[in-house]
Amino acid sequence: MTKLIGKDSVRFTLIKPCDIDPDCNQPRKYFDEYELSLLTDSIKQNGIIQPLSVRPNGEGKYILIAGERRLRAAISLGLKKVPCIIHRTDEKTAAYYSIIENLQRTDLTVFEEAEGISRLIKEYGMPYSEVAEKLGIAQSTLSNKLRILRLDNTLRERITAAALSERHARALIRLPEEKRKSALDKIIAEGYTIRECEKYIDSLLNESEKAEQPVRLKTSIGDLRIFSNSLSRLVDTMVSCGINAKQERIDGKDYIEYRVKIRKAPREDEAKPVQLTLC
Repeated sequence: MTKLIGKDSVRFTLIKPCDIDPDCNQPRKYFDEYELSLLTDSIKQNGIIQPLSVRPNGEGKYILIAGERRLRAAISLGLKKVPCIIHRTDEKTAAYYSIIENLQRTDLTVFEEAEGISRLIKEYGMPYSEVAEKLGIAQSTLSNKLRILRLDNTLRERITAAALSERHARALIRLPEEKRKSALDKIIAEGYTIRECEKYIDSLLNESEKAEQPVRLKTSIGDLRIFSNSLSRLVDTMVSCGINAKQERIDGKDYIEYRVKIRKAPREDEAKPVQLTLC
C-alpha cells in the first residue's frame, strides 16, 4: 500500500532492502561498528522509527539518499521490508538531501562534510552562494570548511580517529606540509584543546619566521668609524710584528672599500738584499 505525503513527487512506502542500492556519492564513508550495533539492537526492539530516503533508479529499484546505517542494520536483522520516503528528484538534489540529512543528524566527520560540500560545488556546479544559503552558513564559513581538504588522507584519518575538531584541522593547515605530521603527533599526544593547538601552531610559525629572517646589522657613521679604527689598529699591529702590510681606503659613490695589502715573504731561491755597513 502506498500513501502519498504532501507533494506528488514524494510518497511513503515499504521496500525490500535488496531493492535499495547505496549511493556511491554518499558523503558518509566511516561507520562506527559499535554505534551500528547499538542501532541494530534498537531497531530490533522498536523497529525503524525514521524512514529511509530513496529515489527511483529507473530500473524498478531505488538508490539510497539517506539512511545507510538503518539499511545496514535492517539487512543484518533480516527484515523483509523497510519504511521509505520516495523522492522523485534528480541526482543533484538527491546529493544535497543526503548531505543535509547527515548534517542535521551530526553523523558526518568534518572531512566527510567538507567532501560532500565540495562535490556539490564541483560535480553539480552549485555556486558558493547557493550552497552557503542552503546550509544556512556564511560563505566565509563555507570556505573554511573546504580548506581542510588540503590535508592528505593520512592526516585526515588520524584527525578523525583522535576525534579532533575542524578548528584543529584548520590550524594544522597553516603549517608547511612537511611540518604537519610532527605537529599533529604532538597535538594528539598532548591532548591539546583548540586554543592550545592554535597557540602551539602560532609558536611554530614564529620560530620559522625568526629562522628565515636575515641578520641585519644596524650601521651608522659612528659604527663605520669604529670599524675603520679597528682595522687600522690591526694593520699597525701587523707592521709592528715585522709584516709588510698597508691599508688603503677607497671612497666610492655608493660604498666605502677597504683594502689591506700584505707583501708575500721572499722565496729561499730569491736573492736577498746585501746589507752594507759603512764605517
